[in-house]
Amino acid sequence: MAIFDPLDLPIESVAGEARLDAERMQEDSLRRRFAEARPWTPEINVEQQLRQSAGTPRPAAVLMPIVLREQGPTLLFTQRTADLKDHAGQISFPGGRTELSDVSPVDTALRETEEEIGLARRHVEVIGSLPEYFTGTGYRVTPVAGLIRPPFDVVPDPREVAEIFEVPLAFLMDGMNHQRRTIELPNDLGRRTFYTMPYERFFIWGATAGMLRNLFHFLRS
Repeated sequence: MAIFDPLDLPIESVAGEARLDAERMQEDSLRRRFAEARPWTPEINVEQQLRQSAGTPRPAAVLMPIVLREQGPTLLFTQRTADLKDHAGQISFPGGRTELSDVSPVDTALRETEEEIGLARRHVEVIGSLPEYFTGTGYRVTPVAGLIRPPFDVVPDPREVAEIFEVPLAFLMDGMNHQRRTIELPNDLGRRTFYTMPYERFFIWGATAGMLRNLFHFLRS
């Protein structure tokens, strides 16, 4: 649904919070945090508020695949193919809309991940989920967190996925890498501010960046 190129927009500000302590990103710490009921406050942006009041959104789920690399954990992402109807060319977590055969958001996330990148669910240790995220395209997305221990194989579905790549979790869990950009929408629709997290040649933004912000708040709470 992109009607603009976010790369063309100037950086308005940087969130700027201190980076997450390395200990909190370790395997055992991640398991413990998702097992706890410690209170925290998700970040809700204007787009989510609009969607929550604009009719019934369609359920979906994504997998936040945390890869346990020796040099430090990473998050695995996909870059969508350029000819998709929705989110063409964008950076996403593997996942998609819920099907009638899915018994839970976890089932949706694991099924879609296997279909999109060929990652078998036996490689994924699901450790929990984050609150639903409402997107501007009309979805109610459950982010499911999973630990993945190498070795594993991935094969992108060429109809949906142009590339599979990983980003160090330490980079993503640093508020200095969370940029805010703003667009003035046409037809008196007002201003929209959103997060971007550029990494090397990849430009993470939109709902994916929003879910990463919630992961950041969750782990540092």
